[in-house]
Amino acid sequence: MRFTSALKTAAITFAFTASATAFAQGGGGGGNAQDMKKAEAAARAQENAKSLGTDTAVKLPSATVPADPQNIWDLDLSSGGRVRIQLRPDIAPNHVERIKELTRQGFYNGLKFHRVIPGFMAQGGDPKGDGTGGSQLPDLKAEFNPMPHLRGTVSMARAQSEDSANSQFFIVLLPRMQLDKKYTVFGRVIEGIQYVDAIAQGEPPANPTVILQASIESDGKPPVTALPPPPPAAPSIIDTPATAPTKPAPAPRKK
Repeated sequence: MRFTSALKTAAITFAFTASATAFAQGGGGGGNAQDMKKAEAAARAQENAKSLGTDTAVKLPSATVPADPQNIWDLDLSSGGRVRIQLRPDIAPNHVERIKELTRQGFYNGLKFHRVIPGFMAQGGDPKGDGTGGSQLPDLKAEFNPMPHLRGTVSMARAQSEDSANSQFFIVLLPRMQLDKKYTVFGRVIEGIQYVDAIAQGEPPANPTVILQASIESDGKPPVTALPPPPPAAPSIIDTPATAPTKPAPAPRKK
């Protein structure tokens, strides 16, 4: 920004200097063609200076936004509690919409964090549990944005193609700026980072942490602290061999 301001100041200074020189050389008369050219050049330089101060400035999205229950993703983890994630539809609208859609379908309930690297990230959202799965919905087009991959950032996992994100996501444990503009950031943890830190580590973990329930906060679902018990087993049906009807006993004879 200092460099931009210096260029703007230099351009404005040049504009006024050129303009003053042009009119000074014109004397008190009406001026000549050369003076007019210099004056026009000065005017163009001044306009360029104005645009330099506005057009080249990089407009970054806000680092934080007001908490809105319609854009807060709650993850109840088996590692101990609820993680609240601020979703950012202002920077990744299609990815946020996908997260909401899958969440309301119950897609994430019961899924594991299958790849957790200490000091790097925790990855989940794969129904297969091995990093190769996804939802039945089509892959998403990348929405790379300027938001950095800081601690607590939530970003979308993908395959080699930039447009291959689907359902898998990862939570950054420590800053990893080399991921910036290569993966789509769509949110950040605003509460419960201690439960993220407690996610079981490994590739895959021996005893993986499970998403007990994923919900959108505006839906008002209470926290879940344990997986629901499995449904009772259906009673087994044992086939019995068919039997012929018994032959009735003969009627007694009269003596």
